[in-house]
Amino acid sequence: MTGYLGSHLATELLKEGHEVIALKRKLSPLNRIQAILPKLVLHNLEETNLAELFAGFEKFDAVIHTSTCYGRNGESISQIAEANLVFPLEILEAAAFGHVGVFINTDTALDKHLNPYAFSKAQFLEWGKYFSEQEKIRFINLRLEHFYGAGDDSSKFTTHVINSCLANVAELNLTLGEQRRDFIHIDDVLSAYLLLLNKRDAFVDWFIEIAVGSGVAVTIRQFVETVHNLTASTTRLNFGAMPYRAGESMLSQANVSALQALGWHCSHDLVQGLQFTIKGSN
Repeated sequence: MTGYLGSHLATELLKEGHEVIALKRKLSPLNRIQAILPKLVLHNLEETNLAELFAGFEKFDAVIHTSTCYGRNGESISQIAEANLVFPLEILEAAAFGHVGVFINTDTALDKHLNPYAFSKAQFLEWGKYFSEQEKIRFINLRLEHFYGAGDDSSKFTTHVINSCLANVAELNLTLGEQRRDFIHIDDVLSAYLLLLNKRDAFVDWFIEIAVGSGVAVTIRQFVETVHNLTASTTRLNFGAMPYRAGESMLSQANVSALQALGWHCSHDLVQGLQFTIKGSN
């Protein structure tokens, strides 16, 4: 919950009047949640018995799982699996046996064979299906497309491109950029989470799959060139300087009909979302 998505979600949940009980590691940086710390109930994972935690409150309405390890900082495969599979499985198990009604999971739209991160997320999803099939807990799986926003981690592609163009670095080496991706602003992602939380009792099925994106796919080249134009950057864009990744998907686009049927709509198109992000990044 101290990461980019979790901290923004916690802030919005508090605004909506929810009580937020959050798990974090003892050494997790608190800079993203500094402003809301007095309103949170925080528990350090290293000092918390999850079964006792869920039994210690009268009723948890839902568990929202947003923590993840992308493997961008040299983590081993076992460390990635620990963060994305073992740890959330411990929470899911404790929540199910603590009679929590709903587990909202943050998944990825990436192909599971692309990298260890995507593979570990897919493995946890199978456990989510198992618990839902046993009718232990309702499992709502959110398959997130490429979300972005001001202040996101610099290791992410979207943030790297924006920061590089704002800084007018000499050049930016890129693939040909023919891949089409669905980019969605963080505010629209948050509105999807809040809607699903508020609608949680309306679902009949124990397992629900929800795609979260703008519903529009653009090429990587179009994304980069839009950032370049909006920042009036002097950075030289070297398309084709890098090869595609092994197993690269050429199209990722969310079918948002399920979200729209619940009353959700995407409020920011790509240009609007990037304008907000660039303004907040300066």
